[in-house]
Amino acid sequence: MGMLHLKGGNEGNMLEIAKKEINLLVENGVNAVIVENYFGSVEDVATVLDYLQREKNHIVYGVNVLDHDDLAFEFANKYGAKFIQLDSVAGHLTPEEDAIFHEKMKTWRKESSAFILGGVRFKYQPYNSGRSLEEDLEIGMTRCDAIVVTGDGTGMQTPIDKIKEFRRMTKDFPLIIGAGMTPENSTEQLEVADGAIVGSYFKDTYTDNGDMDASHVRFFMDSVIDCR
Repeated sequence: MGMLHLKGGNEGNMLEIAKKEINLLVENGVNAVIVENYFGSVEDVATVLDYLQREKNHIVYGVNVLDHDDLAFEFANKYGAKFIQLDSVAGHLTPEEDAIFHEKMKTWRKESSAFILGGVRFKYQPYNSGRSLEEDLEIGMTRCDAIVVTGDGTGMQTPIDKIKEFRRMTKDFPLIIGAGMTPENSTEQLEVADGAIVGSYFKDTYTDNGDMDASHVRFFMDSVIDCR
């Protein structure tokens, strides 16, 4: 899954960059795209999702609205996104806050047909539950359709030991690498996990603020084909 970070100084420029990136990802074999307000605004996310629904609804696309889980569900329902990424579905809240979140998740999921990719011990997310990792993963699996695992930051490799630990605890539940996959580590990681979200590697600078580079996408997907 390729991440759209929504670069651009204004709405028009952002949308043109997003259109170019969508075509580049799909033409080079990426299976799905995720629209995220990493650089852009919430309104930018809606603009790109609207474009995908009107012009590119034959491709698989998802949404991650950072810091606004409710809007992620609202946008998925409105614009036909097949899946939603939530940076954290367990472990980031105190027990009191988590009880409220649990009820919200039940309502949101009941009202949506979108699949949920949910992070546990996700990059930049706090740990406030007081529960063990295994307990948070068990709870997380009741709130999503796939668990997402990352290392410490955007573009940073997810440690293989952490991936294996998550796999051991989640058993055959779908597991997604959320950061730091490269052609060099893809074989090792995809032997354990079921898929990946890729953003930084696809950029010309291999960092989140770079410009998407077709040769990087092509080289990466060639390595994935070899893994398959």
